Amino acid sequence: MPGYDINDLKRRMDSAIDVLKKEFSGIRSGRANVNFLEPVSVNAYGQTMKLRDLSTVSAPEARMINIQVWDSTNVSVVEKAIHEADLGLNPQIEGQIIRIILPELTEERRLELAKTVSKYAEQAKVSVRNVRQDGMNSLKRDSQEGTFSDDEQKSESSAIQQLTDEKTNLIDDLAKSKTTDIKQV
Repeated sequence: MPGYDINDLKRRMDSAIDVLKKEFSGIRSGRANVNFLEPVSVNAYGQTMKLRDLSTVSAPEARMINIQVWDSTNVSVVEKAIHEADLGLNPQIEGQIIRIILPELTEERRLELAKTVSKYAEQAKVSVRNVRQDGMNSLKRDSQEGTFSDDEQKSESSAIQQLTDEKTNLIDDLAKSKTTDIKQV
């Protein structure tokens, strides 16, 4: 059975892009976004849980996030988890609702976030290139075993490179869009 599978390479590259999108959703622009709290883990009921498993998170205004905690006994542990997540937020408790007013981003902070976007994008590109390399190695092994002719190997190599270029261009577009979003005042 050949080790080379272009669909597997595509799936793995798409997975790297999904991870990038998730990382980007956690980077705050000037507007409130419920995904900003995605990395927050809460110690409740004797286990570590995601915030979304204990509450409803909404963004009713451009710079406000509301967290409706379902069980009133968990309000304080949710607040503690938000503080410990080190997101620079100051939650305010009002009954079972935790409100977070997002501060205005300074120009310096916007530039820092733009650098973070570039770093995440570069990590995603490295992941895509590693998948490309795995594919090329599998293709080469299969070709040496006689599974592919030289012409087929060149054709498949070209397909892998085209897929890689397509995915790195998508990463560039996502990074550019997120950077523009962050730098918008």
